[in-house]
Amino acid sequence: MLIFELSQPGRTAAAQIPARTSTPADLPEQFRRKTPIGLPEVSELQVVRHYTNLSRKNFSIDTQFYPLGSCTMKYNPRACNSLALLDGFLARHPYAPESKSQGFLACMYELQEILADVTGMKGGVSLAPMAGAQGEFAGVAMIMAYHKHRGDLERTEIIVPDAAHGTNPATATMCGCTVREIPTLADGDIDVEALKKVLGPKTAGIMLTNPSTIGVFERRIVEISRLVHEAGGLLYYDGANLNAILGKVRPGDMGFDAIHMNLHKTFSTPHGGGGPGAGAVGVSERLKPFLPIPMIEKRADGRYGWIRRKDRPLSIGRLTSFAGNAGVLLRAYVYARLLGREGMPRVAEYATLNANYLARRLAEKGFDLAYPKRRASHEFIVTVSKQKKESGVTALDFSKSLLDRNIHAPTNYFPLLIPECLLIEPTETEAKETLDEFVEVMGELIQLAASDPQKMKDAPITQPVRRLDDVKAAKDLDIAWKAPHAPHIHMTTAAPAAV
Repeated sequence: MLIFELSQPGRTAAAQIPARTSTPADLPEQFRRKTPIGLPEVSELQVVRHYTNLSRKNFSIDTQFYPLGSCTMKYNPRACNSLALLDGFLARHPYAPESKSQGFLACMYELQEILADVTGMKGGVSLAPMAGAQGEFAGVAMIMAYHKHRGDLERTEIIVPDAAHGTNPATATMCGCTVREIPTLADGDIDVEALKKVLGPKTAGIMLTNPSTIGVFERRIVEISRLVHEAGGLLYYDGANLNAILGKVRPGDMGFDAIHMNLHKTFSTPHGGGGPGAGAVGVSERLKPFLPIPMIEKRADGRYGWIRRKDRPLSIGRLTSFAGNAGVLLRAYVYARLLGREGMPRVAEYATLNANYLARRLAEKGFDLAYPKRRASHEFIVTVSKQKKESGVTALDFSKSLLDRNIHAPTNYFPLLIPECLLIEPTETEAKETLDEFVEVMGELIQLAASDPQKMKDAPITQPVRRLDDVKAAKDLDIAWKAPHAPHIHMTTAAPAAV
C-alpha cells in the first residue's frame, strides 16, 4: 500500500507541526504555490510503520549477503558514519570561508595525500568528482587536455578492451573520442598483438582496469604501458576494482597516468540506488596541471585552503558547484584512517582469499569457472551455459532463485563476452560461514535446475514482487500515482500552475 492510500483529511502528526506555518511575508506573491502540494495526511505512527515495513522488503548489505560483482558492496563501518555526522561537519555550509573550515579542509587534504600514496599518483589527487562516472569523464578529459595543450590534436582515439565496463566507451565518446576495441584472449589477458595493430599517431590513450572485469590480473601490464607510451598515448585506470590490490600494488607503478577511485566501493561508504558516490581522480606528474578544481593545499603557515582556477590555469575546471560529495569523502577518510598502512593490504588479501575460496567451492558443486586456470582477484565469473543447454535454466533464473533464499543476486550477463555468466564478488568483510551458506544454496540450485527447471523460472515466489516482464516494464513505464479515492489529495505529474 502507498502512503497516499492511508491519507485522511485533517490527520496530522501534531507534535511535528512547526510553530510558524504561515507563508513568509517576504516571499513575493509570484513565487507562492497556487495549488496544494499533494502530501499525504497521516499520523506520525503511520509514517514510521509504513517506512519501516518498506525497509523490510528491501535487500541491503546490512541484512543480506550481497555478492554483486564489480560493485564491491561491503560492510560500511558505523564509526565512519557517526564521525562524518559530527556537528562541525554536518552544519558546515559548502561555501563556508576557509577560516571557518580548517578541520574539514585538513581532513580532505589528508585524504588527498592518502589516496595519492596508495595509488602511486605522484601528480596528486582531486576529490571534486561526485561519482565514478564523473571521475572517468575527468580522467579522459585530462588526457585530451594534455594532448590539446601539446598541439597534438590528431590524437582522438581511445582504446578499450572488450571486457571493459560499459561506462568506458561511453566516457570516451562523451569526450569526443573514437573508440577502438581490442579483444581479450582465452586466458583472460588482453590481446597485445591486437593492441599493437591499433596503436598509432591517433592514439590518445587506453582505458583499463587491473584486475580486469573478468576478475584476473593483467600479467603484461608493464609491456602494455610501454607500448602505449611509446605510441604517444596515455593510460587511464578504471578504479572500480581497486579493492583487489589495495596496499599491494599501485596503478602509478604499473605506468598509469590517470585513475579514478570509487571511494564508495574500495573505501566503504554507503552506495547503491543511484548514489551518493565519490570518484576522486589521481594523476601522474604530466597531468598534474589539468586536475579538476577545487583542490586543497597546505600552506606555509600550516593552514589549509582551496586551490582555485587562477592557481591552475590549465585545469579542466569545475565538475560541480561545490567541492565533491563532502559526506561521502569524510566517511572514506575515516575508513582510510581506521585501516592505516597495515590494514589496507589486509583488504586485498581477504577479498582475494574469499573470492578464490568461493570460486573453488562452486566449481566443486558443478559450476563452470570462466577462467579455471587463473587465480581470481576480488571477483570471479561462473557460466551456466551448460545448464541452459541441458535444461533451459539461465543465469537470470539462478539469480531470481537466490532472492527466494534471502541472498542478493550476483551481477548478471556482464561482461558481455561470456555467455550466461554470473560475476561474483564476496568482498573481504564476509565470514567463511556466509560463503559456505552461499555455496550450499548454489549447490541446491544447480540440482534444482536439473530436476525442476520450471520452479527456477517461476522465481522469485516469496518476494513482495514476482518476476516482472522486463521488456514491458521498460517500454510501458508506470511511475505516477493518482488518487481516485482520496479527492483531497491533488496528485499530478504536471508542474504546478505557479510555484
